[in-house]
Amino acid sequence: MDLRIFTEPQQGASYDDQLALARRTEHLGFSAYFRSDHFMRMGDGDPLPGPTDSWVTLAGLARETSTVRLGTLVTSATFRYPGMLAVQVAQVDAMSGGRVELGLGTGWFGAEHAAYGVPFPERRFGPFEEQLEILTGMWGTPVGERFSFAGEHYQLTDSPALPKPVQDPLPLIIGGGGKRRTPRLAARYATEHNQSFPEKEAIAPQVRRVRAACEEIGRDPEDLVYSVALVLCAGADEAEVARRARAIGREVPELREHGLAGTPAEIVDGLASLAEQGISRVYLQCLDIRDLDHLDLVAAEVMPHVR
Repeated sequence: MDLRIFTEPQQGASYDDQLALARRTEHLGFSAYFRSDHFMRMGDGDPLPGPTDSWVTLAGLARETSTVRLGTLVTSATFRYPGMLAVQVAQVDAMSGGRVELGLGTGWFGAEHAAYGVPFPERRFGPFEEQLEILTGMWGTPVGERFSFAGEHYQLTDSPALPKPVQDPLPLIIGGGGKRRTPRLAARYATEHNQSFPEKEAIAPQVRRVRAACEEIGRDPEDLVYSVALVLCAGADEAEVARRARAIGREVPELREHGLAGTPAEIVDGLASLAEQGISRVYLQCLDIRDLDHLDLVAAEVMPHVR
C-alpha cells in the first residue's frame, strides 16, 4: 500500500506550516505530499492566515524538497484557463525535477467562487472534459508542432504547447463516485482514479466500474492506480485517538466508521480491507496540519506493516 499525506490548508495554514509538514512527509518516507485547492475555509473557526494558492505553494515546495512527490487533490477546473494551467503545472514539474501530479475536478464550492469573483457555472462537466483534452493535448504535442482546439467552452489556435512537463506522461488524477461519466473520463485520460471520502461499501463497486470502462475502450485496467482519500485519526492508545479527534472537531465513532481511525493496529486492518477492495494507494487526510507527531506515529507503527 502506497501511503500519501493530504492536507486542507484553507482551514488555516501558512506556507511555512505546509513546508514543515511536507519536509516531515519526505523525511519519514511517505511517497507524496498533496494539498487541496480551495480559497475559503469551510465551517467555523479562525480564518487566519487566509488561503494559499495551491500551485504557488507547490512551486515553493518543489524547490525546498528533493524526493517527495507533490500534487493537488484536486485542482478545480473553474479556477484556471486550461492553457495557463498547462503552463503552471509543467513549470512546477520542471522545478521539482519531475515530481508533480495533477488532480483535476469540476469544482463544487460555490461560496469561494463568489468570495473571490470567480465564475461558477451551473454546468461544469463540459468545461471539465474539455480541460482534460486540452491539457493532455498540449503536453502530448511534439516540440515544434502546434496545438489547436475548437470546443464549446475553450478555443486554442496554433498554440506552441510549451513548456513541456519533465514527466511524459505527467500523472493525471481524476476522482469521484459518478457511475457513468467519471469512469469513462478516468479510463480515457487518467493515470489514477481517486475516491475521496467515499462510503466504504461504495469503494469496490466504483473500482469495478472504472475497470469496466477501461476494458470498453481497450485499455488495460491495470494501467490505472486506484486510490482513496480518508481522514486520519491515529493514536497510540484510546486517549490519544480521542485527543486528536477533539482537535479536528470530530467524534471517534464517526471517524472509525468513515475514515481511518484508532490505534496503529486498527489502521493497519483498515488499510488491509481497502487493499482487498482493489485500492493500492491511500491519501491520509491530516486535518491538524501542525501535528507532526501524527505522521511520526504512522510512519513508525503502520507503514512497516503495509509495505
